Amino acid sequence: MLTAAVFLPIVGAALLALIPREREEMLKAVALVVTLATAVIGLSLLFGFDYGDAGRLQYTVNHGWIEVINSRYHIGIDGISLPLLILSMVITVLCVIYSWDHFPEPHNPKAFLILMLVLETGMNGTFAAQDLILFFVFFELVLLPMYFMIGVWGGPNRQYAAIKFFLYTLFGSALMILSFLALYFKGGQTFDIPLLIAQGGAIAHGTQLLIFGGLFMGFAIKVPMFPFHTWLPDAHTEAPTVGSVILAAVLLKLGTYGFIRIAIPILPEAARSWAPWIGLLAVIGIIYGALGCLAQRDMKRLIAFSSVAHMGFVMLGIATLTTFGINAAVFGMVAHGLITGMLFFIAGSIQERFGTRELSRLGGLLLQAPRMGWMLGFCAFASLGLPGLAGFWGEFPAILSAYQPAAGLSEATFRAYMAVAAIGTVFAAGYLLWMLQRVAFGVVKPEFEKAHIHDVHIPEYIAWVPLLLGILVFGIFPHLLFQMTDAAVSVVTHGVDAVGAAGAAAGR
Repeated sequence: MLTAAVFLPIVGAALLALIPREREEMLKAVALVVTLATAVIGLSLLFGFDYGDAGRLQYTVNHGWIEVINSRYHIGIDGISLPLLILSMVITVLCVIYSWDHFPEPHNPKAFLILMLVLETGMNGTFAAQDLILFFVFFELVLLPMYFMIGVWGGPNRQYAAIKFFLYTLFGSALMILSFLALYFKGGQTFDIPLLIAQGGAIAHGTQLLIFGGLFMGFAIKVPMFPFHTWLPDAHTEAPTVGSVILAAVLLKLGTYGFIRIAIPILPEAARSWAPWIGLLAVIGIIYGALGCLAQRDMKRLIAFSSVAHMGFVMLGIATLTTFGINAAVFGMVAHGLITGMLFFIAGSIQERFGTRELSRLGGLLLQAPRMGWMLGFCAFASLGLPGLAGFWGEFPAILSAYQPAAGLSEATFRAYMAVAAIGTVFAAGYLLWMLQRVAFGVVKPEFEKAHIHDVHIPEYIAWVPLLLGILVFGIFPHLLFQMTDAAVSVVTHGVDAVGAAGAAAGR
């Protein structure tokens, strides 16, 4: 069943390739049916999952694959993978629905939908893979479709943004595969993630530090963390709306997921040594991203910089190496996917109606398209961390977790990070309310006074309501996600806790 969830989209992409380009309605219908079928499989995984044992890998498939290097087709999901897998499936369905009457120029629905389905296979496979080579294949599979999505259907500077995205990510991936090979030779000649975790730090400390450095580069560029973030604003600004949504909602999570699934549990000693530096870069990213937002004049670019700040909160939670912090990080990943994905949807629809994203030219959205204006306000408040909406549970617990980091980490250092991160939430309120005031409030600018601006269309309603409901439901009932992730996160931190206890016993 999990195999079907991973490969059904790419089978759908092959099916779309056989349909003539002129049969646009048929292409859209097949893409929608395939993504819905994948989501139904996801729901069956969700309802069949044993939540009492969420720390154990479930729905596992483990077969021989590349025998000569002992790489296996090993997939499975636990309480960390499951919510991210469901997020990937839901976002893809909503992107197909939104695209129904929003295909960007050049108008080629066939190629656009094929790329979207290939992307889904890469994303789903990354969250399910339990073998390092398999993980790498899926991790890299998302690179080409997103490159073409930006490079072909993007804005005026699309080729620059696409090449920058490709080169940054490829550089990180080169270092990541070197680290995977080092783990293979130093970890008993296996690429199997659970087996490598079970060996729990058998690799020498100095070697761990080097291998972790390679993994850090690969994952930090994907997140992206400061100072590796510079590809993100360009990619988001130039990407078509659906490309921005998938990039923000799911692709950035592949980096943070890599830290939680691979780097920390396999290399617990190195994680402890690297954690203060990861925390430092995270809080710099929070402040830098927020200040970058305040300097923007383009709505989409502002939302892109907000992603740098929000992913900083996720990385701060991960850097604490505690179950509390990593639980907050996983919640933050899901919340960011829902909220920022929704913000990019709205930004795309505003650009389509007004022909611009310049904040100085926008205004009075609540007068011309009141429903869209209220949705923008709802998402802005969710993004700044208003209690009762999903964004709060991604940010507040991540900040709080820095008060008591894992054993062996400096409390004073992490409490300083906590104070800086808290200041970041004030900046977040500043730039989001400033954006909302410029776009939604005030009077309509003279150039758009006579324009007939459509409010929310039917495909937009269908695509947006599930995200809005998700933001509200997870904001009111955060335990729905926390009870899913907690046991699995405890497995991730087990090795770090053991290292901390050993260090304390040795008087380190």
